[in-house]
Amino acid sequence: MNTPLYLQVADALRAEINDRTFPPGADLPSERELMDRFDASRNTVRSGLKKLASEGLITSSQGRSYRVVERQVFILNTSRFENLQFSSPEAGDAYDNEVLHAGRVPKQEFRVQLVELPDEIAERLQVEPRSPAVLRFCLRYVDDTPWSTQATYYPQWLVDAHPRLAEPRDIEEGTTRYLASRGVEQIGTLNDVEARMPSPVESRELRMGTGVPVLIWTRTGYTSDRPVRCTISTFHGNLNRLTWEQGDLRALGQAEETLR
Repeated sequence: MNTPLYLQVADALRAEINDRTFPPGADLPSERELMDRFDASRNTVRSGLKKLASEGLITSSQGRSYRVVERQVFILNTSRFENLQFSSPEAGDAYDNEVLHAGRVPKQEFRVQLVELPDEIAERLQVEPRSPAVLRFCLRYVDDTPWSTQATYYPQWLVDAHPRLAEPRDIEEGTTRYLASRGVEQIGTLNDVEARMPSPVESRELRMGTGVPVLIWTRTGYTSDRPVRCTISTFHGNLNRLTWEQGDLRALGQAEETLR
C-alpha cells in the first residue's frame, strides 16, 4: 500500500530535522514552497505539518511559519529542591539558585489569592471541599522564557496561625523555612508525577506550541500529624527534566573524581 502523501511530507521533513538540515530554532519552508516541492495541495502539506507538530518536533504561532522546536533543557534536582539541609536562610529562592547554578538567568512573576479548594486538593489536605485557602502562585522563567509554574495551596487554619502566608509578596527565606521557624516542620512529602497535554491556560502561560505535553509534579507536605500544603508544579515538557537521588550515592562521587 502506498504511503499517503501527507505522511511522505512528514517523513521527509522529520528526517531533515533529525539530520539538522533544519536545526533547532530554524524556520521550515513556507507552505507554498512545500506544495511545490512535494507537488501537493495546501491541505496535504498542512496535514503533514500538523503530524510533526503533534509529535512536538515543530511549533507555530499566529502569523509565523512553522519552526523547529528548541530544547534547551533545564535539569531540576528534586531531591535538593525543598531540602533545607542544602540551603541557608540567606540563600534565597531554591529555584533561582538552581537556575543561577546552571549559569542561566532566573525571573519570577508572583501573586497571592484567596481561593476555594478544588475537591482533589481538599482531599489531599484533609479538609472539606471548597474550604477557603491561600494560593501562592509564581510563573518562572529561565533566560526570559517561561519554564514552569508553581501553585501552592495552604489551608485557612494554617494561614490564620501563620499570617505571612497571605502576604502579597514573596517570603524571602521561603515558605518551608518560615513555617519550620514557627514550629511547623515538614518531615515528609507525598509526590505524584504525570504527563498530559496542556490546558489552554497552561499553553498561554508557558507559550507552548502544539503537540507539546506538560509534566505535572504534585507534592503534599506533611508534618508529624497532618498535611499542611499542596504544591503543583507544571513544567514545559520540552524544556525540563526532573532528577532525584535515592540511597547512598558515594560511588557516584568517586566515579566523577576518577574521570577528572
